Amino acid sequence: MRQDELEKLKSMAKNIRRRILDMAYNAGSSGAHLGGALSIVELLAVLYGSVLRYDPKNPDWDKRDRFILSKGHTGLALYAALAEVGILSQADIDSFQKNESQFTTHPTINHQKGIEFSTGSLGMGLSLAVGVALAAKIRNQEHRIFVCLGDGECNEGIVWEAIMAATNFKLDNLIAIIDKNSFQQSGKTNEIMNNENLEIKFQAFGCNVIESDGNDVEHLLYAFDEYKPDGKPYVFISNTIKGYGFTFSENNNTWHHGVLSKSQYDAAVAEFER
Repeated sequence: MRQDELEKLKSMAKNIRRRILDMAYNAGSSGAHLGGALSIVELLAVLYGSVLRYDPKNPDWDKRDRFILSKGHTGLALYAALAEVGILSQADIDSFQKNESQFTTHPTINHQKGIEFSTGSLGMGLSLAVGVALAAKIRNQEHRIFVCLGDGECNEGIVWEAIMAATNFKLDNLIAIIDKNSFQQSGKTNEIMNNENLEIKFQAFGCNVIESDGNDVEHLLYAFDEYKPDGKPYVFISNTIKGYGFTFSENNNTWHHGVLSKSQYDAAVAEFER
């Protein structure tokens, strides 16, 4: 990739991160899931800036790749990315968490707005992705299905049932991405349900597994470049920092969900603009 293209993706990530900050602050007392949204910013920039096949002028294009945000509580990150590529308007994301808005904490299906499925019940997104990938295979369609899960979400048994089905049906059009930020709602993932060695676990289920630095655009690009359909589903383990990008939120699980004060917001903006 040329340096100018790489810089474009870094700029996309920066813009998405700022949009997330603004949306979280403007949500007021309802708060937002800031930490887990910030950890997937670079991933979304790479997907929507380079990897996914889609048409922002025709979001319901039948040959588009599908992206499913299984960790649906971080919907504000998806909204920010969709706004960055012109699928959502500024008015759309300004309505986040407002009364009667369709842009609530958890995404609600709306293909015209770039939202493939309603998600939020953890563990369900991978099963959705398996169904969509299997349907594409049956219909001889060539689009790919990308699904983003949290590492804490991998505590759910349905995740492993789904990946067992994916390998059984040879769904090499399925790409699961694990946001491994090492936290979940109530604490450190490995203190709640130790799931270290995710690479070995997914390999044991018959997947191709690739690890990368999930907060580095260039690392992510190299990882996705390794995708080669060969009869096996792919799992990308994206090692990230929860709350990445702002000193106050990095590795601070207080911001799994929180309400930003004016002083916190101002400090984050000052840090962002340095």
